[in-house]
Amino acid sequence: MHLIKVDPRALKENPDRTRQTKSTPQADALLLATIKAVGIVQPPVITPEKDGGNGYVINAGHRRVKQAIAAGLEEIDVLVDEAANDNGAMRSMVTNIAFEPMNPVDQWRAIERLVALGWTEEAIAVALALPVRQIKKLRLLANVLPAMLDYMAKGDMPNEQQLRTIAAAAPEEQKEVWKKHKPSKGDPQVSWWSVAQALQKTRMFARHASFGDDLAQAYGIQWVEDLFAPADEDSRYTTNVEAFLGAQQEWMTTNLPKKGVIAETTNWGEVKLPPKAERVYGKPTKSDCTAMYLDREGRVQTVHYRMPEAKKPKAGKSAGGTNEVADDVGEISRPRPDVTRKGIEMIGDYRTDALREALGRAPIEDDTLMALLILAFAGQNVSVTTGSGGVYYGHSRLARNAAVLFDADGKLAFDMDTLRVAARTMLVDVFSCRENATNSGIVARVAGEVVGADAFLPNMGTEDFLSCLSRPALEGSCTDTPVLPRQRVKDTRAALVEHFKEGHFVHPSALFAPDPAKLSGWLSSSAASAVDDEAEEDTGGIAEDLTDDEAGEFLDAAE
Repeated sequence: MHLIKVDPRALKENPDRTRQTKSTPQADALLLATIKAVGIVQPPVITPEKDGGNGYVINAGHRRVKQAIAAGLEEIDVLVDEAANDNGAMRSMVTNIAFEPMNPVDQWRAIERLVALGWTEEAIAVALALPVRQIKKLRLLANVLPAMLDYMAKGDMPNEQQLRTIAAAAPEEQKEVWKKHKPSKGDPQVSWWSVAQALQKTRMFARHASFGDDLAQAYGIQWVEDLFAPADEDSRYTTNVEAFLGAQQEWMTTNLPKKGVIAETTNWGEVKLPPKAERVYGKPTKSDCTAMYLDREGRVQTVHYRMPEAKKPKAGKSAGGTNEVADDVGEISRPRPDVTRKGIEMIGDYRTDALREALGRAPIEDDTLMALLILAFAGQNVSVTTGSGGVYYGHSRLARNAAVLFDADGKLAFDMDTLRVAARTMLVDVFSCRENATNSGIVARVAGEVVGADAFLPNMGTEDFLSCLSRPALEGSCTDTPVLPRQRVKDTRAALVEHFKEGHFVHPSALFAPDPAKLSGWLSSSAASAVDDEAEEDTGGIAEDLTDDEAGEFLDAAE
């Protein structure tokens, strides 16, 4: 066997090669990148062509030869061997079976050797056609206990988050945890989740710190860089929680404003204000006080509050308790109001009961009923988390929507056009189908179906949306189009994007019509809740005037 240089284009494929299945595009791209970076590490093996031919046949290394041609190499090194009787079939099979992928631990050791020779992580990533993140992940193994590495070398690897937690712990801590969680002989599988949980530490991030480098140094805080965090954010952190919170407390003490206090928090992270304090949610005034506190993530938060005005001392009594004429002789004691606070509360109960009975029984015109429904959303006990992300309260935007129904004298007066505009505006503010806290639920889907909102859905045949679909869903979108599914998902997606560029595509899952089973379940639960609420109420309102038979029929109808 001897080494020669040949043009890879002159070599012929062996028709009897063992590996007939085509390799994946990703594997070919990796091999191509490696050849471009470092050349062919192991020369292919060739044999002279039989039957008097002057050429050479590839015995081992078909992919290397193919990618060398793709890389544009004019010559490559090859090993020339004698032709075997079986045309190299046994040698090819033994070679393919004997090759084993390098385990992650060996990959890490190879990467560390390259780094020691002057290779950067970026250069290694380019040469191996791997993401830099993968190179950084493998380099975390340098901080892992050797006993754990032995198990990882067998292919039993933790996931990335678990590996980051393990690598961030001190060797002594890893050793103690490994004693408790290493696998037994009967169960050789490692529970990396248990290992990571035992080594998990709370992280306090530098981006949440109000203090500067001087306090960080004074409290002995050492920042550690999170290599896997997004590049555009400060990912430094410390696990020295006590020192971090101490520095935050000192910063608050130094920067506490006038009329300011450092407040504690509840178990749920809510700030504890002084007794009788009223929190100020809007713009504070000069007389308001400030409370600073630390939230659950260690961030300094500020709230404003105001205390009730101090009661003035009664006239006629001096500080010593003797009867004297007060300086402010013009002030007299406050007279008792016509109706006490308890009386006002009783009036509120009476009004509510009367209003509910009237709404349930009194005749109401359709336009007035719609106006009152709009007015209900303007109540100060109503808040709506809207689809635009804000929270509207009955005394703010919702009230402005209802204010158009009143005339200059404060009377409810409107025409149908005004009523329609007010109703549409209120519905726009209330209904939401977003997948967050603003979601109105299935009722918004029903409303959309009723008003024909499907016709207003945008073209969803875009790269952004189609990339969210699975292969079967993406190929299902090709139905009723001239686009045929491709072998690669991204090719199918690109063809659909091009097809719908000038058209309009709406995925069936985006249509407003709710699932009949879910709608039926919602209606059943709503009816059951209505019956329960009716049964729990006192015998007042509508049920008060029903006979026993009529009440039974009413409950049966509700069910």
